[in-house]
Amino acid sequence: MSSPTTRAPHWRRPFALIRENRRTYAIITGSTYGLFAIGFVIGLLFPALPAARAATLATDGTGDLVGAVAASAPLFALVILAVNVLRLSLLTIVVPSLIVPFAGLAFFAYWLVETGITLVPSTPLTWVAMIPHSLTVLIELQAYALVALGAFLLGRAWLRPAQVGAPTRRAGYLRGLTSLGILSIPAFVLLVIGAVWEAYSLRYLVFPLSEVLL
Repeated sequence: MSSPTTRAPHWRRPFALIRENRRTYAIITGSTYGLFAIGFVIGLLFPALPAARAATLATDGTGDLVGAVAASAPLFALVILAVNVLRLSLLTIVVPSLIVPFAGLAFFAYWLVETGITLVPSTPLTWVAMIPHSLTVLIELQAYALVALGAFLLGRAWLRPAQVGAPTRRAGYLRGLTSLGILSIPAFVLLVIGAVWEAYSLRYLVFPLSEVLL
């Protein structure tokens, strides 16, 4: 039996899949932004936490990497995209979910709170940087929410194959992988947009804004 997703043209399948699972999508999206906001508030209430995260990033090589590529906006965008796709989308959400149902969602939830803490500004300049960077956060978190939805659909189809019309759990797993792949397309597009905006806004907007606001 075909579903609206399989009957839709290829470019519309992600939207059809989201409509079919709009309640789950709304919950995951709301939780994504909510957990990030919780982390941000925690960081505001306990300034030592974002300071500790900043120190960790400075010692693990992240700060050096950013400094090395930030002068070139295209290279900076490429590095951002690689990190967001490989480390965050694949290693944090997708790969754990391929092994244990829904495991990636737990790692993703932890990452959201930790990232909210990390992004709390500590100086007037970093508060200014958060003005354009807020759009980056909105775009990239939406991309991760789509990947998380795919991971959820994979786990549900794996554990309850009859719900997706699959005769076995193996068939359900494959159906879930298909859903994950479909949702990965718009997620990747959003990550590309987010990486380009992040690189160019941090490179070219923060200084002019600071000149006006500080």
